[in-house]
Amino acid sequence: MARKKGRDISGWLIVDKPAGITSTSVVNKVRWALNAKKAGHAGTLDPDATGVLAVALGEATKTVPYITDALKAYTFTVRLGQRTNTDDAEGEVIASSEIRPSDDEIKEALHRFVGNIEQVPPQFSAVKIDGERAYKRARDGEEMEIAARPLWVEELVLTGRPDADHVELEMTCGKGGYVRSIARDLGEALGCHGHVRELRRIWSGPFDAGDGISLEEIDALAKTPELDSKLLPLEVGLSEVTELRCTPEGAVRLRNGNPGMVIPGDVEYGDEAWASLDGRAVAVGVFKAGELHPTRVFVPSTDG
Repeated sequence: MARKKGRDISGWLIVDKPAGITSTSVVNKVRWALNAKKAGHAGTLDPDATGVLAVALGEATKTVPYITDALKAYTFTVRLGQRTNTDDAEGEVIASSEIRPSDDEIKEALHRFVGNIEQVPPQFSAVKIDGERAYKRARDGEEMEIAARPLWVEELVLTGRPDADHVELEMTCGKGGYVRSIARDLGEALGCHGHVRELRRIWSGPFDAGDGISLEEIDALAKTPELDSKLLPLEVGLSEVTELRCTPEGAVRLRNGNPGMVIPGDVEYGDEAWASLDGRAVAVGVFKAGELHPTRVFVPSTDG
């Protein structure tokens, strides 16, 4: 098997994704610009969506699940009076209404979408139906029965009403949320239909859009030390997991996949934690009787 080319560089690059490009294309650009061997992202954004796209490099890819599982927040605009087949502005209008609810009616309806809810993903989405992506089947004109999925919505609030046709909202939610589905279902609940007009992810776990780098800046700094300096340490991806320090001997054992001694902290037997040596992540695992039993091991980078 051919060895992947590129540097063994690890960390997070937070991109403020523009509209009109896929998340995969952003990752590919970051990998090229940093000449990185391995890269991935923590949570897809639709091509027309903007905002936080957290790109993990090297060993940081092992912390991606902790970001995808974290809370995230979106601001978005709903176009009332029209439903589209994609639940966003790119799709074909398939239903319309002259009804325009009041602000109070909208605020009242929003309560239905807070807490533990069930949400049906859009027909044009990446969920798999019988092993095939839903959007591929939808492009062929097929209408599918997609099972509802649980979603935790921490907050959903009305933030603006530019005109009768548009509503500005902000939502904080857990893993797996489709803002397009919220817009669609809100429109149905109000009896007027609706779809997403604009969407921006303003933060995701510890990462904020205000700290993101633009694609123009990535191009300008490509393959320079200045771009390397924009990387955040992989440990940022573990900010919601308890840190325990380990001894040098414990670090050696952990990196070899064996239980290693750690200094007990604010964890109970069986809790998940991560071990550090001199502030650098060594492993993630389960704490048991003074030792961490590793489930993910971090290999020190040889570059960057």
